[in-house]
Amino acid sequence: MGKVLVIGCGGVAGVAIQKCAQNDSVFTEICIASRTESKCIALKNKLEGKTKAVITTAQVDADNVDSLVALINQVKPDVVLNLALPYQDLTIMDACLATGVHYIDTANYEAEDTEDPAWRAIYEKRCKELGFSAYFDYSWQWAYQERFKEAGLTALLGTGFDPGVTSVFTAYALKHYFDQIDTIDILDCNGGDHGYPFATNFNPEINLREVSAPGSYWENGKWIEIPAMSIKREYNFEEVGMKDMYLLHHEEIESLAKNIPGVKRIRFFMTFGQSYLTHMKCLENVGMLRTDPIMFNGQEIVPIQLLKALLPDPASLGPRTVGKTNIGCIFTGTKDGKQRSIKIYNVCDHQECYKEVESQAISYTTGVPAMIGTMLVMNGLWKKPGVFTVEEFDPDPYMDALNKWGLPWVVDENPVLVD
Repeated sequence: MGKVLVIGCGGVAGVAIQKCAQNDSVFTEICIASRTESKCIALKNKLEGKTKAVITTAQVDADNVDSLVALINQVKPDVVLNLALPYQDLTIMDACLATGVHYIDTANYEAEDTEDPAWRAIYEKRCKELGFSAYFDYSWQWAYQERFKEAGLTALLGTGFDPGVTSVFTAYALKHYFDQIDTIDILDCNGGDHGYPFATNFNPEINLREVSAPGSYWENGKWIEIPAMSIKREYNFEEVGMKDMYLLHHEEIESLAKNIPGVKRIRFFMTFGQSYLTHMKCLENVGMLRTDPIMFNGQEIVPIQLLKALLPDPASLGPRTVGKTNIGCIFTGTKDGKQRSIKIYNVCDHQECYKEVESQAISYTTGVPAMIGTMLVMNGLWKKPGVFTVEEFDPDPYMDALNKWGLPWVVDENPVLVD
C-alpha cells in the first residue's frame, strides 16, 4: 500500500518497526534511518523472512534539515514517522514540508539546550503568559499549522501512549459515554521490576528532566503549577496493586485543554517507587541532571548526557523486566443530564512484550500506537491538511486497532476516583 520512512532506531522505534513489518499489507516498504546505521541493519536482518515488506536502511543526521531532505528525496516515502529525540521534531517537520511528505511523531518538541538565549526568550514569555514552566510544549509545532495546511500535508503529533492513546481514550469517552466531560485524570503505572538499583524506562535525559521539573495541572481555564513531586496519591491498579503516584506536568494536558470543550480539570499522575525518587533527588542535588555544559579536564561535557551514558540503556531492560503496566484515564461528567464516571485503561505485560518483540512494555506501549497513527494517516482515515493531535480525529478506528495489534483496553463504568 505504501512506504514509511522511520527516523530513529531506539527501543520505541524497534517496536514500531516490527509492528509495521507485521502489518505488511499497509506498510509494503519500510526504510529505517538513524545516525548509527548499524542499528538499522541489525533490525533489518532480524526481520528478514518474517515479513513481506521490503526493508531498507540509511544513515541520517536528524539535526540537519539538508541531510533529512536528501534522504526523503532519495527514499520517496508516503509518510515520515519521527521516532528520534523530541529535540529533532522541528528539523524533521521542516524537511517534510520541503519534500511534501506527511509527518507523524510521539512526543512534542523540546529544546536540547535550554540555556540558548533565543529559545529562552520565547520560553520565558510563554511561562509568564500561560503559567507553566515545563521545557516541552506544543506551541513550537502548532506554529506550523498554516504551512502544513497550505502544503496539503498532515502532521500528526503525539501518537504514543501518553500522549497518544490516553488522548484517543478521551475522544472515545466523549463520543460514546459523555455529553460533557468535566474532569480527566490520566494514570500511568509501571509495576515492572528490572532488578537494577536505578534505571529509567525510556531516554534518561527526557525522563529525568520530566520528573524533576515542577508539576502542573489544568483547572478552571488556567494552569496551576506545584513543586516537583509535591502531590502524591495512592491508587490500587488493576492487575498491579497499590502504588504511590505523583502529579506531573504532561503534554497531553495542554492539547486536551484546548480540544475538549468545557473540561474543568485535567491531571496526570505517574507511579514511582521510593528508591527511584531517592536516587533522582541525590543526582539532582549533585548537579548530574544539569543540561548546560561544564568544563571537565579541558573539555565540555553536559552532566545529564554523561549520566545517560552511565545508566542502563532502556532498550536493554526487556529480558530482565517482570510485571505489568496499567495506563488509562478516569473521566467524570454528564450524559443525558446525569452524572457519571468511567475509566478506560490498558494492562500490558513486560514479559509478553519481550516474547513478541524483545522489548519491555514501556517501549511496546509507545511503539504500537506509533504504528497505528502512521497507518491511519497512510490509509487516509486520519488525513487532513494541518497540524493535529490524536484527539482531533475519529477515535473508533484507532481503538479497534489497539485491540487488534496488542494493546486491548477495558472500560470500567464504576471506577475508584482519585481525590
